[in-house]
Amino acid sequence: MARTVDHAAGGRMLLGVGSGFKERDYVEYGYPFGSVADRVHDLETGVERIRERLTRLDPPPVGPMPLLIAGSGERRTLRLVARHADIWHTFADGDAFVRKSKILDAHCAEIGRDPAQIERSVLVGGDPEATGPELLAQGITFFIVSVRDLDLEPVRDWVRWRDEHNGRSQRS
Repeated sequence: MARTVDHAAGGRMLLGVGSGFKERDYVEYGYPFGSVADRVHDLETGVERIRERLTRLDPPPVGPMPLLIAGSGERRTLRLVARHADIWHTFADGDAFVRKSKILDAHCAEIGRDPAQIERSVLVGGDPEATGPELLAQGITFFIVSVRDLDLEPVRDWVRWRDEHNGRSQRS
């Protein structure tokens, strides 16, 4: 499916995965929720399978398909991010984000990967002038804007702010 969307979008597909944390999502689709360890195990095996499968598709994706892995588990999820992710998305903020980011950097060092290859991502909302500069100072450059009731004005605000303060994103 991701490859099909990638072709329809002219190579702009970004594949985001995580272990899941909302039981309702599992229940609605008839999947067992399981333990955190079970869900992280499924993520680990799923990412390996997805990466391998993308190399065998004919036709392949238009270009490299960035992989976003969401999660903050320090022992397993951040190791998985270090090995596979182009983008790390977390709900951690402030001191927790800084600490987890250092742990991710250490996991990267263990495998010889430059942590700068992994873009840092968080969910944002509200006034970008109030929170954007601090997020950039922490090394966060990928902002996923929270939208409610299909009001796209917050997205416009963040895109305007991004264009003024951080240059144009490659994934505009």
